[in-house]
Amino acid sequence: MAPLTILVASHTDSIYTLSFDPTPSTGSPTLELLARTPVGYRPSWIASHPSNKSLIYTGLKQADGEVVAIKYGMGGIVEGGEVVARAKSGGADPCTLLVTEDELIIGNYSSGTIATLPISTSAPYILSPNPWTLSMPFEHVGRNKARQSSSHPHQIFFNPLDQTEKELLVPDLGADKVWRLAKRHDGKWAICGHIDFEAGGGPRHVVARGTTLYTLLELTLKLAVHTFPPLPAPPTPLTSLFTLSASPIPDTMTAAEILLPEPNASFPETFIYTSNRNDPHSEGDTIAIFSLAAGEGQPELVNEVRTGLTHVRGMAFGGDEDKYLVVGGVEGGGVKVFERVDGGKRLKEIAKLSEDVVGCPTGFLWY
Repeated sequence: MAPLTILVASHTDSIYTLSFDPTPSTGSPTLELLARTPVGYRPSWIASHPSNKSLIYTGLKQADGEVVAIKYGMGGIVEGGEVVARAKSGGADPCTLLVTEDELIIGNYSSGTIATLPISTSAPYILSPNPWTLSMPFEHVGRNKARQSSSHPHQIFFNPLDQTEKELLVPDLGADKVWRLAKRHDGKWAICGHIDFEAGGGPRHVVARGTTLYTLLELTLKLAVHTFPPLPAPPTPLTSLFTLSASPIPDTMTAAEILLPEPNASFPETFIYTSNRNDPHSEGDTIAIFSLAAGEGQPELVNEVRTGLTHVRGMAFGGDEDKYLVVGGVEGGGVKVFERVDGGKRLKEIAKLSEDVVGCPTGFLWY
């Protein structure tokens, strides 16, 4: 098997290019740094163009938010990229991007705005310097006053149960809601509904399967489960579970990422994987693994994997049949690659790079 390329977003000034070789001719799997591409302050989220994977977008997490387009090579050994375009993000601290064929959709965390820019796969790549923006509603300061004093969109996600790509889901950590946005006749996005969550929960990221929506609540470390029928029918809450078994939960801890890989021949059972951050345990943060064996609406916590990492924020599946999981510790431990074993119920560490090599990793893209 040829080595795999992984791009790494970070809280430094760069995007890192890593090479992961799961089957070297001698010895154990290897993970090495190929290049570091400086792009600007805290490029914490990266996403690729759907029809041109060599075109990568990132957001610079700063008060005067920017988005950056980077072009990478195709074929052979992929190393550093070249910045080919920049534009304003339409707000402060862009923390999430969704890339369509001709539109870049941006979530600006601190300003509580959604923005869009027209894009192309050829120069000048970003076709306007002026983003269209939509301010998210905000009614009152939330239970967690330090984190919920305004709207904080934390992810932009096409409703995976609607294959037309005409509905967006936007978890809003500040408002304790997931907003539902639909495209108007003029091509702009408009709010058409929302899902409420427990006060102080702080919805961060969502995934879906069948007719069920799973939402990770960052501030209360819970997995919330809803039935999710098409609009205008409202979702129905089914259950919520903590993302770790230890009790009481330290006040410093939060949840970060949720992943739901598609079942395949090697991993026929469906599992949800969530990450927890800032665990004081000596063996670092955990990844919680939930089984859906009892049904879509009945996830069960079946395992907790100690990562040896501190502040696990980003993780992503890749490789043949999503066999591998790359994980990063923003505040310690560097980057590690785990292999799914026992049908996906367990994770085994197989390769790593120290924090001295890859600083403050926040997100990943298997290239």
